[in-house]
Formats: sequence, structure tokens, C-alpha cells
Amino acid sequence: MSGASTAHQSRSQRIDHVAAGLAACLPALNRSVERGIAARLPYPKPPERQLALLRYVAENDDATVHEAASALLMKPNNVSALVTGLTDAGMLERHQDDTDKRVAHLRVTAEARRRITEAEDVAIGQLASALRTLTDGETEALGSALGALASLAQRLRDHSV
Repeated sequence: MSGASTAHQSRSQRIDHVAAGLAACLPALNRSVERGIAARLPYPKPPERQLALLRYVAENDDATVHEAASALLMKPNNVSALVTGLTDAGMLERHQDDTDKRVAHLRVTAEARRRITEAEDVAIGQLASALRTLTDGETEALGSALGALASLAQRLRDHSV
């Protein structure tokens, strides 16, 4: 086997090892954070899809259903159903487009902003508490990986469409 072939196989094996580790670790991290949020909020935590839509609209004021669906990798009819439920619950507002009455622009309500902030504060607090139990080296390694994880998330979004 040539040196280039061995190096390629070694890189491929490292990538497979990292992929397996992330596939095992990330859902467990997410479940732990989600449980923590649900346990600490004084009201029922919205399902993840609703929370994802609220976060997206909070960051993209006046987004349309189609824009949100594209960004969240969801079908427009599913996002539309979420919008209806969140509007009925007082978490989202719909505003008709001035030129095309079929298009609705979305905005989160003040109550939704407050709840998003509360959920994020709980998650950050929970993660910060756990991070404080790690060694300095472990914390630095995780901090160094944040940019790469953000890039990986973007690539996964780009290739999931």
C-alpha cells in the first residue's frame, strides 16, 4: 500500500471515529439540556420545532413562512401549521405583505422573546455549570472546537436540502 493511500485511509478512519463520537454525544447533550430547560421553566417548554421556529423568527424579524421553512429544513405546510398554533398561543404575529396578500410576515411577540431568553438562559446556565466541572484543557478543547462545530452544522444544513 502506498504512503498516500495509507494516509487517506488513516484520515478516513479518523473522520469515521469523530463522526461516530459526534453521533453518540450530540443527541445526549441535547436531551440533557432539553430536560434541564423543561424542569426549570415555570410553564411547559414548547416542542423543539416550535422553539426552533420562534428562535428563527426572533433573529429574522418579518421572515415569511417559506423563508423559515427553508432555513429550518422543514416543509412550508408544516411551518404554516406551527405558525397557526403559535399565533393562537400568542407567541407569533402574522402581518400581511403590502404587495402580495398571500404572503405573511412573521414576528415574535414580547412574551415569546421573554420565553426564548428564559430557555436560553437556563441552557447556558446548565452548560456553564457542567463546564466548570471539566479540566481547563477540556474546556479549552471545547472552546477551540466551537468554530468547527458551527461550520459542520452549516455544511449539514447546506447538504440536507
